[in-house]
Amino acid sequence: MDTTDINLNGRIEAGFEPVRDLLARHLREGVDHGVALAVTIDGAPVVDLQGGFADRAKTRPVEADTLFRIYSCTKAIGALTIARLVDKGALSYDTRVADLWPEFAAEGKAEVTVGQALSHQAGLAGIRTPWTREDWLDWDKTVARLAAMAPLWAPGSASGYHPITWGHLAGEIARRADGRSLGTQLREDVCAPLNLDFHIGVSPADGARAVELIAPKGFADFGAITEVKRLAFMERWSAPPGRPPEAFMGFELASNNGYATAISAARLMEPFARDGMLGQTQILSPDGVAAVCAEQISGEDLVLAHDLSFGAGVIRARPGQPAYGPGERTIGHTGYGGSFVMADPDNNLAAAFLVTKMNPTLVSDPRMRAVLDAIYDCL
Repeated sequence: MDTTDINLNGRIEAGFEPVRDLLARHLREGVDHGVALAVTIDGAPVVDLQGGFADRAKTRPVEADTLFRIYSCTKAIGALTIARLVDKGALSYDTRVADLWPEFAAEGKAEVTVGQALSHQAGLAGIRTPWTREDWLDWDKTVARLAAMAPLWAPGSASGYHPITWGHLAGEIARRADGRSLGTQLREDVCAPLNLDFHIGVSPADGARAVELIAPKGFADFGAITEVKRLAFMERWSAPPGRPPEAFMGFELASNNGYATAISAARLMEPFARDGMLGQTQILSPDGVAAVCAEQISGEDLVLAHDLSFGAGVIRARPGQPAYGPGERTIGHTGYGGSFVMADPDNNLAAAFLVTKMNPTLVSDPRMRAVLDAIYDCL
């Protein structure tokens, strides 16, 4: 297939040509504007493709080193980072957050565990009172506000997706346990030694390689609107409001501010598919993988209005309800707009699909299903 007009480049192993054909068709038809897809099996890349454009005006092609902002896909990598702390014995998923962070015990939160906080059960999906852009960008002020806040529902009784505040909770837990920020731990201990182009918050120099996202048309379907949903997503202060991109690009927030190439994002999902192996390096024990992927809670989520199963920061398949791919042990995470990362231990497979053209979906974008079907049809 001629792909020169859509700049689809990279490499694929024999047998995965239908995946390339799908991406090419989507780019030609306008389903996608710029994409990157990487798939590894047994730690070896079988798909590493980039195509389309990194800017709205179509002057800058997506290239191998183009960075995509991956929104909530970052949560899965944040979960990996905390899983490494669990492996080291710095904490456990049963550790009470307040044992690491004493101020967190306020307003009935003393018994909330790390596992509950990472699986969206802490009741802190949004902030009740107006919160400015400057407030959001003040780490200490925001984590102090969350620590002092009364939960929006009884912690541990249900999940309610924390779109932004998950990053503050996970980040402060990681900092209290290790002394370094979560992003610093990931960079110093994993990404730099293994030469992975993944960043939680990005420098101005690396930000110059980032895509220009095309905002979605329309709004996500949240079902009946509740206070929890409103505070999590719909108030003008639910996320840092009115920010110019440069004010936020460098902010380290593991909930939604990761920047990556597809191959680096896929490789960071490999440990979930390969008993803790990333390439030839054991970065997490098999028991550590099992622990982070074990179900913390399942049922109707109070924010997303989907029936979901959460591990300690990842979305899990359930019996009869695959999450990413057909297998019942798949895990992963979707990013606002349509990107996703996933891992399948039954096939030793990891993947990342990253987009510039955003759709108003929160859990399952139609492009995700099409890409996953194409991948699995080639196995």
